[in-house]
Amino acid sequence: MLLIAGLGATACVGSAFAASPQAADAPVYHLPPLPAAQDSDDQGAQSAGADPMANAPVSGAGPTPDGSAPSTAPTAGTPAAGALPMDFPPPVISVAPQAAAPGQSVDSQAAQVTPINDDTISVAGMGQPNGLTLSGGQLQSGIEFTLPRDQVATTARLFLALKVSPALAARDTSLRLMLNGQELGNVALSQASAADNVYELDIPAAMIVSNNNLSFSVNDDNTLTCERDLSDKYWVTILPTSHLQLSSQILDIGRDLSHFPRPFYDPLSMKGSSVAFIFGQTVKSDAVAAAGMLASYFGVLSSYRNMDFPVHLNELPTQNGILFGQPGEKIADITLPQVSGPTLQMIDNPLNPVYKLLLVVGRNGNELRQAAYRLISSPLPARQDVIAVPNQTIPLRQPYDAPRWIDTTKPVYLKDLAQNSELLTTNGLYHDGIRIGFRAAPDLFMWDGDFIPVKIDYRFPTENWIDENASQLSITLNGTFLHSLPVNKHGLVESAWRMLGGDTRQETFTLQLAPYLIYGDNQMEFYFALKPKADAPCSLLTSNNIKSRIDPDSTIDLSRTHHFTLLPNLSYYVGASFPFSRMADFSQTVMLLPAKPEAGEIATLLAMAARAGNATGIPLNHVDVRLGLQDPDAGGAPLADKDILAFASLKQTELVGDLLAGSPYEMRNGLLTVRQETFTTRLKGYFTGRFFRQGVEADRYLASTDAWRGFLSFASPWAGNRVVVMATATDADQLTHINADLQVPAVNAGIRGDIAVINAENGVKSFTVGSQYPSGEMPWYMMIIWYANQHIIFLSLSGLVFAVLIGSCIYVLLARHAAKRLANSANK
Repeated sequence: MLLIAGLGATACVGSAFAASPQAADAPVYHLPPLPAAQDSDDQGAQSAGADPMANAPVSGAGPTPDGSAPSTAPTAGTPAAGALPMDFPPPVISVAPQAAAPGQSVDSQAAQVTPINDDTISVAGMGQPNGLTLSGGQLQSGIEFTLPRDQVATTARLFLALKVSPALAARDTSLRLMLNGQELGNVALSQASAADNVYELDIPAAMIVSNNNLSFSVNDDNTLTCERDLSDKYWVTILPTSHLQLSSQILDIGRDLSHFPRPFYDPLSMKGSSVAFIFGQTVKSDAVAAAGMLASYFGVLSSYRNMDFPVHLNELPTQNGILFGQPGEKIADITLPQVSGPTLQMIDNPLNPVYKLLLVVGRNGNELRQAAYRLISSPLPARQDVIAVPNQTIPLRQPYDAPRWIDTTKPVYLKDLAQNSELLTTNGLYHDGIRIGFRAAPDLFMWDGDFIPVKIDYRFPTENWIDENASQLSITLNGTFLHSLPVNKHGLVESAWRMLGGDTRQETFTLQLAPYLIYGDNQMEFYFALKPKADAPCSLLTSNNIKSRIDPDSTIDLSRTHHFTLLPNLSYYVGASFPFSRMADFSQTVMLLPAKPEAGEIATLLAMAARAGNATGIPLNHVDVRLGLQDPDAGGAPLADKDILAFASLKQTELVGDLLAGSPYEMRNGLLTVRQETFTTRLKGYFTGRFFRQGVEADRYLASTDAWRGFLSFASPWAGNRVVVMATATDADQLTHINADLQVPAVNAGIRGDIAVINAENGVKSFTVGSQYPSGEMPWYMMIIWYANQHIIFLSLSGLVFAVLIGSCIYVLLARHAAKRLANSANK
């Protein structure tokens, strides 16, 4: 490993590193550190190594949303400036702040612990899973990374892993590094021919702001730019294992509710977020329902980032957390305030005042839901740490109206999917692809032979130095190549017309997309592969003054699809939380927990609620949470019109046994097993087209697996047209791993059928055990054809019986006719 310590902008520009990175005693280069830079973000100017808390306002960094100066946080139990009159008694806190832990600093005046956050951000985590390659005319590129606004970097170190082609290593070139427009230094690529080059660079912490750009460029001392046809020979790759190690201090942003969702979630965080949810010792379904609403809202915000929700029962977290309870309820060392309606209040965490606790208080389920809805429906008022929540109407959603699902009633413009028309234009000869992501309901149905029309209008540049015969527009969907579109129309007539000076540009094309290529989550990419002519000047190759464009009014049309599928199907659930997300607010879903749930079971429910919000873009505003099938708070509401999403380990024998009654599964001696099929059941399966069930294989695998977690799905015992999905495990600790499992693409893709078993040794194993039922709507004449296609044996036997009956009738008629004819002949 070659070490580079403290590269300076003035002292090391253009410097080369002559020591071999393969040497065991690789030298350490000590160069002057970079001067402290002015931070352009709201963190303020910080010198390297200075304490960022020294002059930080208690209420947080930056102006409030109304543009005013940041406010000073109110003291505990008193309203902030502009707050409502003092109708809110403060919570009673009976614990003193903890002392500073080793490695943490204590502000003697504020008497609070200043936490230090250590994080590692890899190039893969910055959005480049395959690394970053510079080659040919593409000699410069960059990546972005962000730092949460309530954190100030104290130390930063870059570990740069490079892979360089031998031909480039033999040239007199170097790699130039810049951060936010400031020079970091140069790495001589002639030293980087080894397979495991890792360069270590100390970066002054003052250079790290909230939004950062780390750029790389190859210094072109030998006209490498002009060797554009040798991009496979001259290249350097910044490997995805390259990473940045950051240490940062966490600022106290105060108790201003308008900062929400901060400090619990910050969109600038490069990593997944963990939000602690706190309940009393006796968990109530109303509190879990409000927590599910809030967890799903965090899922809507999280995009690709993972969200975890550790659950604390009657104890406080050491960091930020959200607490749910009723007025006067004592949870850990906090007694909730005696309020007369739904209330939101932000307080300091008594274990460390830098962190905050958000109190969601209500006297019943409706008030808790109202308080949670106020948090997620609109911005909270500024400069207040406590608010009373007025009664609001929580709107109901309609089937399949999730905003993140593509509309299937009419053609959809690509500009609506891209959210910004500028994203449909690329600049220069070398550029990234145009990516358009969209989600779709997983139960879209079309007959084989039908296609989804995608009308693409596009424009190539008109520069005369572009080789129009070699350039093309490539289209892929979810990594599958679809088509290449030329610059000009092909054909004998078109070629002749072009030779005569006519216009033969092809600027529109309708792509016939096979319906099986559409998944729940899709990524369509357009790439303009522009090829310069052999005599094109080098200066034009790096010009960004040319544009390639996908017309924003291009469309994708799913209006000829139908919502129809077979359930249960676990791949629909892990991909889009379907069929529960059919109503995006879960208004037709019951989320079921045991009567006395463990923390791991509640945490799994919250994590799955976040996944549902992420899939649809809508919080679960109308979800019904029940603790056990006989939950007294449910008011005896029937389950016949509800889909059921259950979370229980196999230790919860009462709930699991009741749910599995009538299903293909049962509990035997504390273990999950598959019921043995009777002759009647097997015969029924054959008649309905279910030839390849795997009940025996699934039962053997369950019997041979000690610790596991996974999913079961089967028809609801209360309604044949409703489904049950059950997240379960051998114990609650195993159940908590499910959320992390679903972040692994291989595991996510491997879950299908109606039972999926996950363990550390074998990954995921999926089986099809039970029967399926049709769900959705199709025209009656299509349903007849579909049923005939699905029940081929029954159709064949029915046809045979029908033929026998008709043949018998015809035989009898013909026999009578023959007998009558013979009788007439005898009489003559």
